[in-house]
Amino acid sequence: MMKRIAYLTAIGTVLALSAPVWAEDQPASAPKHVTSMNRTVEGKATVEAIDLATRRISLKNDEGKAYTIVADQRVKNLPQVHVGDVVHVKYFEAIAVDILPSGTPRSAVVEDAADTAKPGAKPAGAAGRRVTVVATIEAIDEGTQHVTLRGPEGNLVEVKARNPANLKKVKVGDSVQITYTEAVAISVRKAGS
Repeated sequence: MMKRIAYLTAIGTVLALSAPVWAEDQPASAPKHVTSMNRTVEGKATVEAIDLATRRISLKNDEGKAYTIVADQRVKNLPQVHVGDVVHVKYFEAIAVDILPSGTPRSAVVEDAADTAKPGAKPAGAAGRRVTVVATIEAIDEGTQHVTLRGPEGNLVEVKARNPANLKKVKVGDSVQITYTEAVAISVRKAGS
């Protein structure tokens, strides 16, 4: 499911991003960079209560919003978490869009990486995923500002361009490479550290 969400998110941004950058003097075989963007979101919450038997943790963020999460079995060292500890979360996502030479084979590659805390340490972990998809532009409708893409499995996806000027920069038959990267890091620290 995550693979499909990342794939659809990546495809959905093709030609929808504003301010493309084009290098006019590149050889025809070189990829043309269209655009890229990234964002980082950070947050923290204080542990208000913890039930090790049910793995339920009650948290409150800096704005006073309270919520409860259930730590699944992949969370190591849960007994090291105590009331008053602070959970830090950092989320990063980026997307890059390039036009490849026409006829580049459609493909999809998913790369995953993860790491967890050492035994006895406070729970922590990081995970990342990069999805690279090559699709072919099958149709461009400047009137409705939609582009139809054929994905790696032959499926068709229609997306609306946020910046209609981007539609003049591509043509039917172009191969589009979308690279979507996301990563999350979570750590638990004693209050004040």
